[in-house]
Amino acid sequence: RGEGPFGLIICPSRELARQTYEVAEGFVEALERAGQPKLRPMLAIGGVSMGENLEAIRQGIHLVVATPGRLNDMLNKKRFSLDLCKYLCLDEADRMIGEPAFEEEVRNVMDYFTKQRQTLLFSATMPNKIQNFARSALVRPVIVNVGRAGAANLDVIQEVEYVKQEAKIVYLLECLQKTAPPVLIFCESKTDVDDIHEYLMLKGVEAVGIHAGKDQEEREYAIRMFKEQKKDVLIGTDVASKGLDFPDVQHVINFDMPKEIENYVHRIGRTGRCGKTGVATTFINKNVDESILLDLKHLLIEA
Repeated sequence: RGEGPFGLIICPSRELARQTYEVAEGFVEALERAGQPKLRPMLAIGGVSMGENLEAIRQGIHLVVATPGRLNDMLNKKRFSLDLCKYLCLDEADRMIGEPAFEEEVRNVMDYFTKQRQTLLFSATMPNKIQNFARSALVRPVIVNVGRAGAANLDVIQEVEYVKQEAKIVYLLECLQKTAPPVLIFCESKTDVDDIHEYLMLKGVEAVGIHAGKDQEEREYAIRMFKEQKKDVLIGTDVASKGLDFPDVQHVINFDMPKEIENYVHRIGRTGRCGKTGVATTFINKNVDESILLDLKHLLIEA
C-alpha cells in the first residue's frame, strides 16, 4: 500500500495516454488469467478526477501512464514517489522534447528518480534535438533504428495537390470522394478545425473535430466515435497526429502542410498501418514555406 510504481510511461497527449493505458489493462488482465499476481495500472492525465488517482495510489500502483502536466503536479504534491521506479518510457519523444514547456516538465520528472533506471524513448522521427536530449539525460544511450528514422511509410500513397487558399475548403468535398471512410483531416489551427467541421456537417458529412481547445469529454467522444466507425471523418490539429491508432483509416488529408516535416511523417502514418495501404493527400500553395517543400520533395523521391 502507498508504494509508487515500478514503471512510468509518459505520453504527449491525453488521448495517447488513454490508448496506452487501455493496452496496458489488456496485458494486466491476460497475466491475471494466466495465474500471475494482479498488477495495478493508473492513468494520470488532466480530465481524470484526482480522487480516482488518490484511491489507486492508496492501494499501491505498479504502473503509471501519464501526461507531463498531471504527473508533475502529483510529484510536486508528493502524492506518490518514484523511489521504486526502474523503467521510464517516453512515447512519441520528439513531441515532448521539441516543445520547451514539455521538455522542462520531463526533466523535472527525471529529477524525482533516486535509483538507477532504464529509459526508453520511442518515436517515428528522431530530430537532432532528441538526440541531444538523450546525450544529456541518459548514460551511454543506444539508438535502434527500424528503417530510416523520419522516413515516410511506404504503404502510403502520397499525393500532393496545388490548391489556392480560398478554394481549399470547397475542394475538400471532392477529395473525400477518393476513398471509402474513415478519413482523417489535419489542420494547423483550431479555428480551421472548427470551420471545416461546421462546413462538413452542413454538407451532411458525419464528422467530429478534436483540438486542444475542446474539453476532455468532447475530445474523448470524438476519438471514440471515430474509432468505433460511427463517424466517417475526424478533423484535428497535431494533437491527433502522433501515436493514435485508428483501425482501417483509408485516407489522410493534410488541409495545411505542417510547419515541420516530422509532423507530416506522423500525420500520414495514421494510415497504412500493420501492412494495410492508404492514401495521403496534401494541399499546398504559395503560402507554404519553400524549405518545407524541399523536405517534402526529398521524402517523395525517397518513397
